[in-house]
Amino acid sequence: MYVCVCRAVTEKHIESAVNAGARRLRDLRTQLGVTEECGRCAKCAKQCLEDAVGQQCAPDTHPTCGPVSFQLQEAT
Repeated sequence: MYVCVCRAVTEKHIESAVNAGARRLRDLRTQLGVTEECGRCAKCAKQCLEDAVGQQCAPDTHPTCGPVSFQLQEAT
């Protein structure tokens, strides 16, 4: 789906930007140019960003992103 028609930015572009380190709308603006023209895409772009960041650390996709538990053993 197109998120920003002014810059032809899709959800896939936003996912790629997140994989490259984008974490804020400002990062998307710098990397992809979203919100620079008319600004109508800001709300959708922010939602797509939040979804992509959430997917990146979903426990089923990256098991190490969740809480880590371990037991310490007393030295003998």
